[in-house]
Amino acid sequence: MAYDNLRDFIQVLEKNGELIRIKAEVDAALEVAEITDRVSKQQGVENKALLFERVKGHSLPILTNAFGSHKRICLALEVESLDAIGNRIRESIDPTILFPGPGAGIMDKIGMLPKLAELSNYFPKTVKKAPCQEVVFTGDQVDLSRLPVLTCWPGDGGPFITLPMVCTVDPQTSITNVGMYRMQVFDGQTTGMHWHKHKDGARHYMHYEGAGKRMEIAVALGGDPSIIYSSTAPLPPAIGEYVFAGFLRNKALEVVQCKTVDIRVPAEAELVLEGYIDPGERRREGPFGDHTGYYSEPDEYPVFHLTAITHRKDAIYPATLVGKPPQEDEYLGKATERIFLPLLQMVAPDIIDMDMPVEGVFHNNVIVKIRKRYPGHGKKAIHTIWGTGMLMLSKFVIVCDEDVNIHDYSEVTWKVMNHVDPQRDVVISDGPLDILDHSCPQIGFGGKMGIDATRKGPGEGFHRPWPDEIKMDPKVQKMVEERWKEYGF
Repeated sequence: MAYDNLRDFIQVLEKNGELIRIKAEVDAALEVAEITDRVSKQQGVENKALLFERVKGHSLPILTNAFGSHKRICLALEVESLDAIGNRIRESIDPTILFPGPGAGIMDKIGMLPKLAELSNYFPKTVKKAPCQEVVFTGDQVDLSRLPVLTCWPGDGGPFITLPMVCTVDPQTSITNVGMYRMQVFDGQTTGMHWHKHKDGARHYMHYEGAGKRMEIAVALGGDPSIIYSSTAPLPPAIGEYVFAGFLRNKALEVVQCKTVDIRVPAEAELVLEGYIDPGERRREGPFGDHTGYYSEPDEYPVFHLTAITHRKDAIYPATLVGKPPQEDEYLGKATERIFLPLLQMVAPDIIDMDMPVEGVFHNNVIVKIRKRYPGHGKKAIHTIWGTGMLMLSKFVIVCDEDVNIHDYSEVTWKVMNHVDPQRDVVISDGPLDILDHSCPQIGFGGKMGIDATRKGPGEGFHRPWPDEIKMDPKVQKMVEERWKEYGF
């Protein structure tokens, strides 16, 4: 049964022993982050969601690490396995909506929406009254210091809102997009808006900026876990996050019209920030301790001006901590890996599975396995990854044969170290990279490496016999297994 809001999810976490209530007074500046970092790196029974009930100088409690384990992300999305959602997508989606033929424009995509077997049932439902608007502040009453915004790392440029659902409206389709872009608090009424040029929010802003028009924005904090996750998901532009959240929760999401801007936000959110960005206005934002484990460098980003803050009477402030992995975003990323594998397979049916190691913070390393059918198939798979959606940002791509367990990094390393001839099997290219990649010579653009670790044959210039892998005789294995206790183990 779908969660109505964040507090429903908190109750389920507590019922399942996945929540710790911290009653000691804590400081939103560094102390909450230090506690969260220690807990998230336990990787065991002590890795729990944390509800800080007494925050120094604030009346709102803080929730962190809510999605920070495999069990909790499955509880959030109400599944036993993340692959279950991928299977639903595989069974439900008509690939023409995602990958239309040559010449198909955006209106063609919109016209194909009824072809979605399930998603068409989950368009958001607009309500007139919502919990997220029980308390309303506008004009001079707007003050971000009311919120217990975290300062996460000592070198950060200031406090950052780290789990915002930034709602913007596509100026061409009128579809509401929801993305997660960090927001540095500059003062009581302005923040930065750190969206990268590859993101939908930035694409919308470029349209408004080019037209010299003010862009209205709303930022929701908290809500049903499905919409929080959806705001991080790499959805095609024709499928809005509200619809996808409805698909995940098997129930349409309720939304409400904002008080001062023409945008609809999740009705069950904890807090909502309303406002605008003026064309051309930018301000230095950062540095920020990011999920690479390093500080991202400061740069110029748009300025978000608040016109209203609305919230529940008993609002809970949700936040996440990013930094050197493992952190909570590991599990959000793993959800995306499993959920969106079927969409990748619609473009490349020869890809059997993929893995995106947390050490590569997902965009830096993609491992896939294929059922190899012809010479050069491994290199074809490398270029497919670089040409598909946000996978274009992948810095390292490794392709393995179908018999390799790509989720076992020791096995993958063994295959790469023994199967690969660097001169023959390594592809060096350049192209777009994640904005947070500090190794490239210029921001967002640099070198890439593809490694074809598949077995080679004559069609690829390999004329020696490929050696057989060492394996024990199955009969001896069975005999030893049956006599195991006789050996004194």
